[in-house]
Amino acid sequence: MPTSSDSRSGPEHPAQSGFHPAEWSSEFLGTFLVLLVGLSAVCFDLGSGSPLQPLPHSLRLLITGLVFAATGSVFALTPPGRRSGAHLNPVVTLAFWTQRKVHWHDLVGYVVAQFLGGLLGAWLVVLVWRGWAASVHDGATQPGQGVSAPEAVLIEAAMTALVVLTILVMTSHRRAARYTPLVLWLEISALVWGCAPLTGTSLNPARSLGPDVVGSMLGSYWVYVVGPCLGGAIAVGLFRLASPVEVLTTKLFHDVRYPSTMASRLPVRP
Repeated sequence: MPTSSDSRSGPEHPAQSGFHPAEWSSEFLGTFLVLLVGLSAVCFDLGSGSPLQPLPHSLRLLITGLVFAATGSVFALTPPGRRSGAHLNPVVTLAFWTQRKVHWHDLVGYVVAQFLGGLLGAWLVVLVWRGWAASVHDGATQPGQGVSAPEAVLIEAAMTALVVLTILVMTSHRRAARYTPLVLWLEISALVWGCAPLTGTSLNPARSLGPDVVGSMLGSYWVYVVGPCLGGAIAVGLFRLASPVEVLTTKLFHDVRYPSTMASRLPVRP
């Protein structure tokens, strides 16, 4: 078994079974906000009639990425985010589950909450932005021009592997763990900036499902399930090669003042 990467971490707080409405509601809220704010940024920055149209497209993509990624990172710092851990992505929860940090009750609860939050966020964006949303295909992620579906799968897998591996590495070091939201903000922003024209930079099946359902564009959705899940599996495999390093917390911003229903070697409130 892997051992802690920080000798000062305590005995493991075990993963808890049962119904956890506070944590699941937090994941629902966080994913809803990521879709609502992030897709609103897509509509405002890239949609028809955008006041930013005089700016270079690359700069508008960078602004969109900074806003999209910041929403999840800022949520991780809020009380709900500190409570649930702010996974906001089924692939992240699955990755922690493979590390034996998540009870299957929370695995199901988190994933369902994330998908429902993404659906509601996407629906509200279409309701609010209307024509602007339609001009960017409701924020749906689709393979770019000249990019085949298999190529999009590999690109999404590579990007997701980088993000998930970053999360696993950061949360396996006591001092680094609290900087996970900042690192992810910069990393995901860069990925959106550089790779959005290729795949839309989803990294997250819950992020892609909402716009695809709302806009009835499910034809390419499988790309954004297979790609991120493959990337998550690659990240987990690479992380295991780093034995004896062990994940210390499943929270992207660990706060000892909050309880945890997941396994943790960092202190949690009873």
